[in-house]
Amino acid sequence: MFERPQSGEQAVLVHIQFDAERDQEDLHEFIDLVRSAGARDVALVTGSRHTPDPRYFVGSGKAEEIRDQVRSHQAAVVIFDHALSPSQERNLEKLFECRVLDRTGLILDIFAQRARSHEGKLQVELAQLRHMSTRLVRGWTHLERQKGGIGLRGPGETQLETDRRLLAIRIKQIRSRLDRVNRQRDQGRQARRKAEMPTVSLVGYTNAGKSTLFNRLTHAQVYSANQLFATLDPTLRRLELPENQSVVLADTVGFIRHLPHDLVAAFRATLQETLEADLLLHVIDAHDERLEDNRKQVNDVLNEIGAGDVPQIEIYNKLDLLERGPGIDYDADGNIRRVWLSAHTGAGVDEFLQALARHFRAEQVHGWLALAPTEGRTRAQLFELGAVQQESVDESGSWHLEIQLPRRDFERVRKQAGLGSDCLQEAQ
Repeated sequence: MFERPQSGEQAVLVHIQFDAERDQEDLHEFIDLVRSAGARDVALVTGSRHTPDPRYFVGSGKAEEIRDQVRSHQAAVVIFDHALSPSQERNLEKLFECRVLDRTGLILDIFAQRARSHEGKLQVELAQLRHMSTRLVRGWTHLERQKGGIGLRGPGETQLETDRRLLAIRIKQIRSRLDRVNRQRDQGRQARRKAEMPTVSLVGYTNAGKSTLFNRLTHAQVYSANQLFATLDPTLRRLELPENQSVVLADTVGFIRHLPHDLVAAFRATLQETLEADLLLHVIDAHDERLEDNRKQVNDVLNEIGAGDVPQIEIYNKLDLLERGPGIDYDADGNIRRVWLSAHTGAGVDEFLQALARHFRAEQVHGWLALAPTEGRTRAQLFELGAVQQESVDESGSWHLEIQLPRRDFERVRKQAGLGSDCLQEAQ
């Protein structure tokens, strides 16, 4: 097996177009990814094909062209803007005589550099091990021999089988640790529910300005930079809104085109903050000419993790790069749909906070709910949500609960219990 590429190594990039409808701008994002990983691109090989070649992914002629670029530039790594099979990686490394990295491996490398928290490092390692488990055969044919030596002769497991078993054990250990971290996060979410504090999650395409907006709103010192995946670990801060309202604001990892499924699975726990949020702030780079495609990519990932139905407000950021002023767009019902601001200069931020406060006042329900003695499960759900402020029991054994909770949670409980739309008596 060849050594992992180091920062500053010379890299030959390969970008093949298979679908005429695929945006050519993906190439610019690929180059940004490579530079974010710390590699130095010395050559770019492009081409087009109808389908990938089963042996080299590219045709034999194109593979020889790439090999010539590797030799002329003395490149240490070839990076493909595509997902390669283990056998394709093995064949290409044998041909190029250097390390070959596909898009998934490249993003994993960036994530490994960016992870800072214990949870983030565990999630990255889990994704790396799952990716590695399918590639153990690459460059290690000598490991297919069985173990030898005194006491180890005869039937036994090969070195590859040993490595696979050790990988499986390590993956199980990491999942166990992540389960403990997830339980701690669940306890934190339950505590916030009991404190009646809504959660707002920042989501968006990578480099859209989420961390800059997070720092502007909360005065935090989260690392932000003009690069892909500058922030990886989730950060939560209390955000004070006008009129004595408070919410918990969560900054999450940015999304990207063709995000590897292993990464989505590994970071599902982190994205749970998004799934459990009362409101999503979808930060969009208003200056990016690909903003509509980026917006669709983010919504696709949100649907994949089950957060497609969470209420969403679109934040069009980086107005300082456009010739238009800040503002807020409302729909026909008076709900916020789009906010135009600049997280860098602060233009439009105060107006946005005022509108956000109005949004949460409208999204809360507060009143009295009467439950029959047979509706104990509904009562338990409301207590679990931290929605019950006081309770009394009448002579018939019915419960009378004063509740306050987000409208979305109330409607979910009401529908599960089969209660009518007029079941809640508004508090005076």
